Amino acid sequence: MKAIVYRKFGSPDVLRCEEIEKPVPGDKEVLIRVHAAGLNPLDWKLMNAEPRFLRLLMGLQKVKRPGVDVAGVVEAVGKTVTAFKPGDAVFGACRGALAEYACARSTALALKPESVTWEQAAAVPVAAWTAQQGLRNKAQVQRGEKVLINGASGGVGTFAVQIAKHMGAEVTGVCSAANVDLVRRLGADRVIDYTREDFTRGEEKYDAILDCIGNHAPGEVRRVLEPRGRCVLIGAAKDAGLISILGGVLGLLIMAPFRRQKIVTMLARRSAEDLRQLARLMESGKVRPAIDRCYGLSETADALRYLKEGHVRGKVIVTVTK
Repeated sequence: MKAIVYRKFGSPDVLRCEEIEKPVPGDKEVLIRVHAAGLNPLDWKLMNAEPRFLRLLMGLQKVKRPGVDVAGVVEAVGKTVTAFKPGDAVFGACRGALAEYACARSTALALKPESVTWEQAAAVPVAAWTAQQGLRNKAQVQRGEKVLINGASGGVGTFAVQIAKHMGAEVTGVCSAANVDLVRRLGADRVIDYTREDFTRGEEKYDAILDCIGNHAPGEVRRVLEPRGRCVLIGAAKDAGLISILGGVLGLLIMAPFRRQKIVTMLARRSAEDLRQLARLMESGKVRPAIDRCYGLSETADALRYLKEGHVRGKVIVTVTK
């Protein structure tokens, strides 16, 4: 089968499209014939593996297969899998999604709605999980609350705007002037163009903030949070180093017991139930994946270069099988 692989760390130039053996599913896994794969910032960050000591942790010589978000058809199932059968159309998270075939845990998959395209389904998993769990579990958004999404036009942000509206929140999205119309179409009640206005200097107060960018200091964010407001950090500035990120997280942990306002970080967890809920939202039209560009499998390096530029509107997708 054809697959995207790399044998050394670096820029997208290290990627190769090669013929490799088809994977074999484990007892709790399914084998998927991949139709589309979604890209995430984590893909190029792992490929680059900076700072360099991470390269030792990830292994220097082993062939690596990037890609997590997947949509495709079940080809075979492991011995203990009962939730899926060959022929099922599924989407979710796997290992090595940028290939003609990939294996995934059955607990990280859900059935794809018929009304949803392969590309739309592949756009969902990591980004929508992050938005959904950030708003529901960490920010604990309630109906009628004021919610701000910083980075509303990105992969996570486009889902967050729609999910927050579904939860009954009054939503403000922050993005560039070029993306104001997109964010408004997704359902935002108010859109702030960050090139003209800094939301942390405004008079509006928010019950919850989902920060997909991480370009403001905690003190600046606290200024626009309600006394018991919650801010969930899921992104860091592009030029932020690992040490500064870890230092910021440590500072938040130290100060947390002394503040009523909560600023927390998060990593999404894989959840089949959350995927099923997202599938229902897509089927009802309440959530629509925003797709910027689609590339072919052999164009994966170009797709990652574009993603790394940081100006993507929604998601970048690699179409593997049409």
